[in-house]
Amino acid sequence: MTDERQLSHGIDLETLEGFAAHAAENPEAVHFGLGASATYEGTAAHSLAKVDSYELGGETITRETREYTIPYGAWKEVLDAGGWVGGTDRLEPIEAALSALAACINVGITINAAANGVDIDHLQTRVRTDFDPAVLFSLEELREADSVFENLSAEVEIDGEDLDRDLIDEWARRAPVYTFVSLAQDVDMTINAPAEVAGDD
Repeated sequence: MTDERQLSHGIDLETLEGFAAHAAENPEAVHFGLGASATYEGTAAHSLAKVDSYELGGETITRETREYTIPYGAWKEVLDAGGWVGGTDRLEPIEAALSALAACINVGITINAAANGVDIDHLQTRVRTDFDPAVLFSLEELREADSVFENLSAEVEIDGEDLDRDLIDEWARRAPVYTFVSLAQDVDMTINAPAEVAGDD
């Protein structure tokens, strides 16, 4: 039996169209609840992060194949200079955020390319920033936090037929992580600690 599905970018377009129509008619059914945790490992800057279950349309979805662990840390040269004993290279959280932004820009471009019948032969996104750790190390006041990052940039290298630069730019900006890092987000911070901790009434 011949598979007559119309595929683009690894997506069955008929199914994608059906999903998009369902999402338009039932927006709450495609709302996500996403989260992660990080547990301190006893060495400053070292945490073991975990990602597992998520919520879709109010239903919690748990699967062993979605249980990811990521050992976060920093850069060996910086750790050595700062006095860490036995410092080793680990993925630094800022770099993880940058890689997530780069990957998600690719998501925004390719999903919309598939939906609009645009073929892409090559796509690579590079993201970089300049980082000043002064606020992190309490060398500057917290009110200076908006100066921590400068020159955040994303360079999209793309090749294919009939590409529209403005359209590619729009698709890139539709990426959820782009929204996450480029627009103001309120973080509802809750500190769970023993009642006798200083600062409690």
